[in-house]
Amino acid sequence: MHVLEEGRGMTTSSSSLIRRLAPYFSARLRQNSRLLSSSSALPVSQLSSLESPSSRTDAVHLTENCVRRMKELQADEGTEKLLRLSIEAGGCSGFQYNFLLDDKTNDDDRIFEQDGVRLVVDNISFDFVKGATVDYVEELIRSAFQVSTNPSAVGGCSCKSSFMVK
Repeated sequence: MHVLEEGRGMTTSSSSLIRRLAPYFSARLRQNSRLLSSSSALPVSQLSSLESPSSRTDAVHLTENCVRRMKELQADEGTEKLLRLSIEAGGCSGFQYNFLLDDKTNDDDRIFEQDGVRLVVDNISFDFVKGATVDYVEELIRSAFQVSTNPSAVGGCSCKSSFMVK
């Protein structure tokens, strides 16, 4: 049985869970803040000076299937779309991958290019996917972009749409 705290609308077990998780999330925010302040992200305007993604160990890589599918989508759209990968809190394992087609970049984006296909990852999400590989998978029940390997993840759900951080 859950008891509502007066005036807050929160159950005792929820507030207890929040109190237990608060130090973890505070530590992760401090760690991400330190990582971002020491980050070597270049603005989009300096894109031409970036190294080849395959030569960098912290780059996000694209499989041949991913590149092929993006080229098909670009041909269908008639425009050069970008594949945007972002990380959101939630999912069955704690964090979830979110893919969308985009036509613009932001100042804090990191851009990885392979065979004319560009993957865009914002600076905060990049901390969660350094060294990861993005694939396009076609299965009986669905076809989707997914992160096939992620060195920052210790586990995840079977559908590979969410993960836990090391």
